[in-house]
Amino acid sequence: MSPALLLAAVLSARTVTLAEAERAALAAKPEVRLAAANTAAGVARSQQARAPLLPQVKVEGLYERTTGNREQKPDRTFNVNNGTQTFNWYDGELSIDQLIYDFGRTPNRWRAEVLRAAGLADTERGARLQALLDVRSAFFQARAAKALAGVARQTLDNQDRHYAQVAGFVHAGTRPEIDLAQAAADRANARVNLIRADNAYTVNRADLNRAMGTVGDTDYDVADDSLPPVPGEAGPVGPLIDEAVHARPELAALDAQVRAQELALKAARGGYGPSVSAVAGASDAGIAFTQSTYLDNFGQVQMFGGLAWNVWIGLKLTWPVFQGFATRGEVREATATLDGLRAERDGALHQVWVAVQTSAPGVRAAKEALVAAQEALDAAKTRLKLAEGRYTAGAGSIIELMDAQLAETTAAAQLVAADYALSTARADLNLALGRY
Repeated sequence: MSPALLLAAVLSARTVTLAEAERAALAAKPEVRLAAANTAAGVARSQQARAPLLPQVKVEGLYERTTGNREQKPDRTFNVNNGTQTFNWYDGELSIDQLIYDFGRTPNRWRAEVLRAAGLADTERGARLQALLDVRSAFFQARAAKALAGVARQTLDNQDRHYAQVAGFVHAGTRPEIDLAQAAADRANARVNLIRADNAYTVNRADLNRAMGTVGDTDYDVADDSLPPVPGEAGPVGPLIDEAVHARPELAALDAQVRAQELALKAARGGYGPSVSAVAGASDAGIAFTQSTYLDNFGQVQMFGGLAWNVWIGLKLTWPVFQGFATRGEVREATATLDGLRAERDGALHQVWVAVQTSAPGVRAAKEALVAAQEALDAAKTRLKLAEGRYTAGAGSIIELMDAQLAETTAAAQLVAADYALSTARADLNLALGRY
């Protein structure tokens, strides 16, 4: 299915799941498509680099309308006859050139391009992993915004219920007018918070569209999906680091680039030596395709026209003895580039270590925070229930009731934030380990 059709199918659904968002991002996100195009271009360059190793066959044809005046040479004594008469000249040639040996210059260039293409494939894999992280983060952010909108809606429902309850008590004369004013203010604030929460949900769905690679509308809902536990997230960090070092596409891409540059250095050094090729060919040339006869001044029959053919085979030695130190410059450049790639690879390795060492404890901390947030919400709900009972019985104040409502709302939002933190921490750990 094309990216456009896949996105249309995803967004036309009433609810977008995490799996659907991931598929859309991998198929349509511009960064992923660009990385795939770079990989294809790298494969094409490796094919071009292999071409000089194969036989070079060339066919040439020439037609000229030319004069036939002879040139004067220093050791010849004849009159120069410059005329304007022209005649046809036909020349056809087939030549074959096969490289035999050039001190590894061409084979190493080809092998280097093959490794660079492999490195681009690893870079593409890294782009896909990054696209997954982006779409997962955007999805979980939208899901959290949806949950916060639900909290705001539930809070407004509670405030509506409290307002009706307080209004009854005030009208009955058991509560002062200030309680009704407080309830009205809290209900209005809850309505404002709901409007803001709904708007935030819309904004986050727009960001999810960007992460999926679409510019469609936001008239859809997000599912309450989350990532499953990451295998090994509760274990020691050491094995996770070992896994990441072997699995991260950035390191694999840099390893391929280092090996490719080592071959490129060998190819540059091969420029100091000659190249040997086998050559063969055939030609056919003349002033006319067919022969004709004529009588000369002595009455003799002479042949005129026709094509003369020739064939040849041999060896060709090419040795650029001096090119203004160009080869030495190529060797120095290749050496410096290799040193830079090795340093870049070391830096990437350090980043992998840091990523695993921070994301793995982050998952554990997020899991503990989620448990604590759930306990806080349970306690806040109990407090609100007790405060409602005390206010109904006339033992509690409106301030106590509204404080309990605020505490319950805050605890619910804290639980949403803890759940979001756990989902994003697992997404970060998956990326750090090079897992999909």
